[in-house]
This record gives sequence, C-alpha cells and structure tokens, in this order.
Amino acid sequence: MTITEIILLRLYNQQISDNPSSTPEQVVTWMGAIQAQDYAGAKWSLGLRLPHGTQSDIDNAIARKAIIRTWPMRGTLHFVAADDVRWLLKLLTPRIIAGSASRHRQLELDEAAFNRSHDLLVNALSGGKQLMRNEVYAILEHAGIATAGQRGMHIINYLAQKQVLCHGVHNEKQPTYVLLDDWVPVSKNLEGKEALAELALRYFKSHGPATLNDFVWWSGLKISDARECLNSVTSVLEMIEAGGKKYWTGADHPEMHTIPSTFLLPGFDEYMLGYTDRTPILAAEYADRIVPGNNGMFMPTIVVDGKVIGLWKRILKKDRVEIEIIPFEKISKAQIKSISAATKKYGKYLGKSVALVG
Repeated sequence: MTITEIILLRLYNQQISDNPSSTPEQVVTWMGAIQAQDYAGAKWSLGLRLPHGTQSDIDNAIARKAIIRTWPMRGTLHFVAADDVRWLLKLLTPRIIAGSASRHRQLELDEAAFNRSHDLLVNALSGGKQLMRNEVYAILEHAGIATAGQRGMHIINYLAQKQVLCHGVHNEKQPTYVLLDDWVPVSKNLEGKEALAELALRYFKSHGPATLNDFVWWSGLKISDARECLNSVTSVLEMIEAGGKKYWTGADHPEMHTIPSTFLLPGFDEYMLGYTDRTPILAAEYADRIVPGNNGMFMPTIVVDGKVIGLWKRILKKDRVEIEIIPFEKISKAQIKSISAATKKYGKYLGKSVALVG
C-alpha cells in the first residue's frame, strides 16, 4: 500500500470520506475519543462525520448526556461516549495525575487542598446543578482556596480525572461543570488487559493505518503497555508496510483509490492530531502555518485528496457564514469549485447560507 492509499484509508476509517454513523455518540464511540479543546471546532469534527449532521444535533447529544467532554488522555479535553467515560478515565488518567505532581507542588496543591475542593464542589453541584467556571472559582475562593495562577484549572482537571467532575452544557460561550455521577450515573466498566485491548481496537480501526508510536502519542500510554495491547489484538487487525514503517488498521476495508474529495476540517481534528508524523498529509514547509508561532493552537485546514493544501476561516454573520480560504499555493478552478462544495456542508451544519471569499 502506498502512502497516498494510507492517507485515503485514514479519511475513510475516520468517517470523513465515508459517513456510516447516524448519531454523534456513534461517531465518538467509533473514534474512541475526539479532541475537544476548541469547543466549536470539536462539534464540527462530529458534524462533518455525519451524513447530514447539524450543530443542533451535536448540542442535543451533549444535552441528553450521550457524549461527554472531559480530560481522559494527555491532559487534553476530548469528547467521549457516555458509556466509555469511566473506563477511559480509569485507564488513562493515573499516569497524567502522577506526571502533574511536580506542577501541583509548585502551585501548593496537596491532597488536603484537593480533598477540600472535592467536598465543596460535590456539595455545591449535587442534584444536577451546573456551574460556570467563575462560579466554581468563587466557591473555592470563599472557602479560602486560591484559584489564581492556574490553581483553579488544575483543581478542576484533577477532580475530572478522578471521575468527580465533567463538562455540562455550555452556558452561551462559557463551559459549565457538573458531577459525573449525576450526569452519567452508569457506564461501562472495563479494566486491565480488557480495557487496553479495547482502546487499541478503537484506535487502530478508526485511525488506522497507524503505527505503534502513533498509538503511544494518542493514548498517552507507556510504550510497553501500548505494545502489549497492540500485540493482543493483531489477530483482528491488518499490518501494512510502507516507507519502512509498520502500520496497523482494521482488517475490513475497501481498496483505496484516488477519488477527488475536499473537506474543511477544524483545527484540532483527529485527522491532523491523531498521529505523531504529519508529513504524509502536510508538506514540511507549511507546518508552521498550521500552528502559527508554535503556540499550540491549530488552524482549520482545507484537505484535498488527503493532503492539507491551505487554511480556512469562518466569519459568522446574522443569517449567513462567510468562508475565507487561504491556500498555500495557487489553486485551480476545479479545486475552488470543490472547496465551494465543501463549504455548503458546513453551511448546512450551521443552518446558514454560505459564501466563499478569498
């Protein structure tokens, strides 16, 4: 299999070029987890993977508690399916918490501070209450627990990773926090080798073809644990060699041929962030355009036939959305036409008319 076929198969397996799921929770379950640092972008990551997905569909899935926004891996916000939230947190967060110990000491956050915060917030949020971040901070400050200097966010992260808190429904543009036990009373329980095997299957089937190092990056597991869980599921995966590397993917997939396809992806989409090596889809000379100033903020991308050819920005108006395109190089009329077609899906997702500018 060629590198071109590999990236086309990734588009297919990630449900970007093929949309077999019918609900946001089906997409998230298939993917294992979807990056969700950028809330609006993460919702579009789900919408573009649905045949007729709208922003309202994603909002409804969050409101009916079918998908959960929390910190299961790498200390980074993700959407996960409600049924998966506890076993993913249990499997992946102990290593994150241990790795944060020195930062917690710098912030003078010890077990006593976390325990007091736990008791205060459980009491304040019990009964299904949702509080915005400033309200959470006010409760802590009132009890003498300082939240400045990132202390407040570290407390929230820690309690989320301990399966106490998670995100609720956004209040306008502000996140809210809820008690996980109130929000999702029951979820799947997987442990040990069973959980590791399930995580590996989810990743390689949805993100494959991918390497072991890709899986280590994505999951945050130790390489020994990642190798063990990959080895436990190789019998149901296909191994592909290309460019001197071994890739793994689900055994059932169609033959990949170059079919003209254009997509507008949000900045933190799994197609870009789900792998250690981005050179198959992004020319090295344009890498700094994706993350300007290396500030950790990924720009939305235009993907044509699996390759990133430029950036896009949205300008929201009252009844329409304007899409500005910033190609890396001169593009053809045919490419402009295909980009224009891709913007229509985004317009339908938002429920607005769309205009291409730039």
